[in-house]
Amino acid sequence: MATTDIKSMTIDELATVIQALGEKSFKAKQVYEWLHVKLVSDYEEMTNLSKALREKLTEQYPLHQMEIVKYQESQIDGTRKYLLQTADGSVIESVWMKYSHGNSVCISSQVGCRMGCTFCASTLGGLERNLTTAEMLEQIYIIQNDTKERVSNIVIMGTGEPLDNYEAVVRFIRMISNEKGLRISQRNITLSTCGIVPQIYDLAKEQLQITLALSLHAADDSRRTELMPITKKYSIAEVIKACKHYYNETKRRLTFEYSLAADINDTVVEARALAMLLKGINCHVNLIPMNAVRERKYTQSGKENIVKFQNMLEKCGINVTIRREMGRDIDGACGQLRYKTKALSF
Repeated sequence: MATTDIKSMTIDELATVIQALGEKSFKAKQVYEWLHVKLVSDYEEMTNLSKALREKLTEQYPLHQMEIVKYQESQIDGTRKYLLQTADGSVIESVWMKYSHGNSVCISSQVGCRMGCTFCASTLGGLERNLTTAEMLEQIYIIQNDTKERVSNIVIMGTGEPLDNYEAVVRFIRMISNEKGLRISQRNITLSTCGIVPQIYDLAKEQLQITLALSLHAADDSRRTELMPITKKYSIAEVIKACKHYYNETKRRLTFEYSLAADINDTVVEARALAMLLKGINCHVNLIPMNAVRERKYTQSGKENIVKFQNMLEKCGINVTIRREMGRDIDGACGQLRYKTKALSF
């Protein structure tokens, strides 16, 4: 973490900074509240701080606010997709979704992605860099300020592989759930991973109460390797073992994501194989009608096949739902809007 990235600092780290500026440490709590509860983006708005302190902070720890550069709202369900620009000119996506149980935001953890999943727009163009903790927090803050509605659920499921940016993501989770910040319950946070096995074991040690979601998409290594090259490094057996360990350590039910692509992984035979793979695991399967990406060869499974797949899993005793499709009229798939914008030389 860069020493000047003040928005990524915990209260204790901030207290050290404040003291180094010749101020009392209790001022750190005031600054933290302005940044992470009142969500201001300018020290001048911190009216209970002295002018001298505001000037020192502005000079030594400048705030780098992301900007909304493009915005789309679904005419179908009200989902909002944001294209945000960082201080260095990078562009990332975030999505706001309104549900009966509360408002959810899907955030990105990297600029681009290097995992190479063959059905995903996020990996087109590869990985540019990791996002800082502050840049992940800002996605929530900007959207909450823009919608004027509280965010109650977070999915770390946008562009990037969260476990490939491990330290910043774990810090984000701790800060966004901290009682001194927005206090979003860890039980309302889901982290989606393609399955980087060592980091799953590390995550289990953190003793967080988040939901771990594994992007699985196939029940055998051959088919999964075609969809997800990470399988060459970590087999399904290794990933499932790591997920079971995560459950044993946290007692948090696992989620397995399965995108259904026509004539690729959507047969009843594959549903039965998936059921056998997950037998005995306390889990939920989230079936995802694949959102077709122009640059990719895959198409969405037909409704009949999706229902048959669901029925087979249920017949085998697997808890399963079909994900409600949100924002299909606004480049809803991860990375689509960002990639399209870059292609147009934004």
